[in-house]
Amino acid sequence: MRHFAQLVTQLDQTNKTNAKVQAMVAYLEQAEEEDKIWMMAMFSHRRPRRSVKTSLMREWASEITGIPLWLLEDSYHIVGDLAETLALLLPPPEDEEREEKSLREWMQFLIDLRDKDEAEKKTALTQAWAQLTQRERFVFNKLITGGFRVGVSQKLLVKALARHTGMDENAVAHRLMGSWTPESSSFSELLLSEDIGDDLSKPYPFYLAYQLEAKPQDLGNENDWQAEWKWDGIRSQLIKRQGEWYLWSRGEELITDKFPELQELIPHLPDGVAIDGELLPYKDGRPLSFQVLQTRIGRKNISKKILSEAPCLIMAYDLLEWEGQDLRQSPMSQRRELLEKLVQQSNQDHLLKLSPLAEFNNWDELAALREEARERYSEGLMLKKKSSDYKVGRKKGDWWKWKVDPLTVDAVMIYAQRGHGRRANLFSDYTFAVWDGDKLVPFTKAYSGLTDVEMGKVDAWIKKNTLERFGPVRSVKAELVFEIGFEGINRSKRHKSGVALRFPRMLRWRTDKKAEEANTLEDLHILLNE
Repeated sequence: MRHFAQLVTQLDQTNKTNAKVQAMVAYLEQAEEEDKIWMMAMFSHRRPRRSVKTSLMREWASEITGIPLWLLEDSYHIVGDLAETLALLLPPPEDEEREEKSLREWMQFLIDLRDKDEAEKKTALTQAWAQLTQRERFVFNKLITGGFRVGVSQKLLVKALARHTGMDENAVAHRLMGSWTPESSSFSELLLSEDIGDDLSKPYPFYLAYQLEAKPQDLGNENDWQAEWKWDGIRSQLIKRQGEWYLWSRGEELITDKFPELQELIPHLPDGVAIDGELLPYKDGRPLSFQVLQTRIGRKNISKKILSEAPCLIMAYDLLEWEGQDLRQSPMSQRRELLEKLVQQSNQDHLLKLSPLAEFNNWDELAALREEARERYSEGLMLKKKSSDYKVGRKKGDWWKWKVDPLTVDAVMIYAQRGHGRRANLFSDYTFAVWDGDKLVPFTKAYSGLTDVEMGKVDAWIKKNTLERFGPVRSVKAELVFEIGFEGINRSKRHKSGVALRFPRMLRWRTDKKAEEANTLEDLHILLNE
């Protein structure tokens, strides 16, 4: 644990990509194999589920330190990180000659903790805290709470592993896909074995696109590009191998059982195929909103009613495997041709649709088509170079997403809350409202979009204009107006306003507007009806 805690500290103290990669490589060079696989799991979202409630951790820390629970809670809101707060408040380790445990041993400790009763958990956790230094305790608490974010993306992990093993980055990325766990796999089996394994379900790493910031004319000859409509669902891979089928989300979650209607499609697909596409709720000839799809996410049992109200299909974008052969190095045009053939032969239009191309003769025509995106229930366009191969991760050059401009409203800030982590000393999370007659009705929250300078100014204003305090939240004078951008709007019974926004964020601080000039609830409902 000592070496892993040192690694986490190094990663937390730098924003430089090369420094983070080098720190991980240095750790891998000296770590035992069992610790390597757990380090990989930590940085690729394969952490064990939480074994202790954070409310109990607070109570037990309050008892150990003699600090009243209310004061510990207030300290947490100021620090902005529970793991760090507890690590700072708990006394230093009792035994300087304590036994050093490996990362694997501590992870096994947390796994075993799940099956203990509350009294046993308290004893075990109290003893663990007493053995760890402040830095180790901070990391240990992070592993318990699940809030383990140290600025390491999957891409950086892949770079470090490739450098450590001498493997190609794309090969490493592919081996990290699938349903492996640190309990069932070893470092050597996963990365160093010549046989990639018999996991028939293993998906391919997804190719992701950046938002197009320049004009499409800057991409060159329009004849070199194809344009597709961009859909708002769950990016997925549908795989069929040796008669078995698997459905993976982009977040590497195996979601086969959650969409049983696709079982009907499988007999119509040949073996050895992997389809990249969008999982969409689709009914009456059009996609439904993402909010409808959310009614199915996380459900253990899919009833007939849900299947009737939110039937789903795959909108196929690409073909990554055909007759068991990896097609990713083939040009986009060739993969598209095979995909069209596959979809046509399956003849299951209610379960597998070919993502239609947006036909255009020049960039101006395509720009005009893009303006029709919302009428087509689309987020915009995807631009793909016809000669492009299928890359790994987010890359610039061959694929671009050209989304429609966001919907916008001007809203009044009425509540503010401190952020977490590096923003713990700033009020950075805001609640916004619009007018309903002479009353302000809250309708959304946002925390991104302002520059550091703007956030500092808003933070100073909040501290001077607080009306009431509710724990970490402050109500403020209804004076500041912000332009809120969002991708979509839906009806919601859960919100007082009756609406829910998709991806809300602050586009700008409207210092030129007074609160009474903000939009109304009626304006939001007009957008909803449109």
